[in-house]
Amino acid sequence: MSRRTVLILEDNPERVATFTAVLRDSAIGLEPKIWPDAGSFIAEAERHFSDAALISLDHDLNPQPGALVDPGTGVEVAEFLADYLPVCPVLIHSSNADRAWSMFNELRFAHWSVQRVGPDQDLAWVRKFWLPEVRRLAAMESPPEHHWRPTHENDSSLAAAELSLRGTGLGDALGEICAYQAHRAPERLLHGPLPPPPWLHTDDTEMALAVFEVLRAHGHIEPDALARRFHRRFERDPDRGYGSGTRLQLRALAAGDSWHTTAAQAFSGAGSMGNGAAMRAAPVGAFFAGDFARVVREAEASAQVTHHHPEGRAGAIAVALAAAWAASPPESTGPTFWNDVLHWTPASEVYRGLEQAAALGPNTSPGEAARVLGNGSRVTAPDTVPYALWCAQTHLHDFRRALSAAIEVGGDCDTTAAIAGGIVALRAGESGLPREWLEARDPDWQHALNPWKCRWKPLRP
Repeated sequence: MSRRTVLILEDNPERVATFTAVLRDSAIGLEPKIWPDAGSFIAEAERHFSDAALISLDHDLNPQPGALVDPGTGVEVAEFLADYLPVCPVLIHSSNADRAWSMFNELRFAHWSVQRVGPDQDLAWVRKFWLPEVRRLAAMESPPEHHWRPTHENDSSLAAAELSLRGTGLGDALGEICAYQAHRAPERLLHGPLPPPPWLHTDDTEMALAVFEVLRAHGHIEPDALARRFHRRFERDPDRGYGSGTRLQLRALAAGDSWHTTAAQAFSGAGSMGNGAAMRAAPVGAFFAGDFARVVREAEASAQVTHHHPEGRAGAIAVALAAAWAASPPESTGPTFWNDVLHWTPASEVYRGLEQAAALGPNTSPGEAARVLGNGSRVTAPDTVPYALWCAQTHLHDFRRALSAAIEVGGDCDTTAAIAGGIVALRAGESGLPREWLEARDPDWQHALNPWKCRWKPLRP
């Protein structure tokens, strides 16, 4: 047994003392790590996943002395864990049978190994029933693909992905609110005034957030985990402008269908060649900047969950490559933006559009470029990605002008601007994102970035 920690959610002091004593006296080499409320478990448990032999969860939680926020419930912890690939077995020790089964099903649906033990009135059950299950479950070896591989929050690759995510979110929000009278975008973005806040983001940002969460949690794209996060975000906030095809896929995922099936069956079995995979791909390129071969693999993995069609995947790959190029130090990149992006993008209509974009002269206007490349009005990758990358390359150091160009030609403004914003933010840097724009974002932005840390309500006096 290589893992040595039992992660426990339990608020009752007598149970806590008994769990601790029983593990100590059992001489099985397991140490408890105990949290009395859902919020602190969710905030801290991830850093202990790599050493977790078992997770044991209660459901009904009472506020601790001096607590200022609601302690939450075991169901909320089960929902949190279900967003991850399994890292160890789970034992549910709640006396609330209805809620215990809700937790059980939540985790089983996410492929965790789960068992229950029912507490008695006295604490003898801990030694009689709980400890034998702990011994048995902790001795189980997790499959290698479920071994926890953490990504540290101070990692420069994660910081780059988050910067790209901010650019994506701003482009998405501004593209959405400026789509009406899009031709006025240069005037509004460069000189003002812009619409008053809040600037609400769309499904583009929601799905990019899911990609970022998977990168933060796993250090690479885990398609199963990404599919779960996609449908969970949709369930929590379905009114973000998801397209009809995406809604069908996400509802099927929520019903238990495999993403392999839902992606392959979309559009009468042809798969989606839409721009949805591309719109969320910039953070992938930022995270893996410096390794174009890896960028291609991870971008394709992020796309395949919803986009089975080769064009949908090619669009995601091209955007991720452009973001990787922008995130890399100038001295380490190839001779031109277009050389590297074209070298690694697979043969496709997207590729041919990129060739046309690369051939445009330096004095080409946005309107002229859009007439050649498309503006996203068909909502496909070939009709969106070449122009979005042209906007990014043309204004690589000027975030305002990149978004202005992306929006002013109309079409799928929020997606084109989201793609361009996710790329240009990486070369413009944090200081290149207007502070007043960041402050005007959706007040739910921080909740969207980490929905668990922002959900605990203050206790009533």
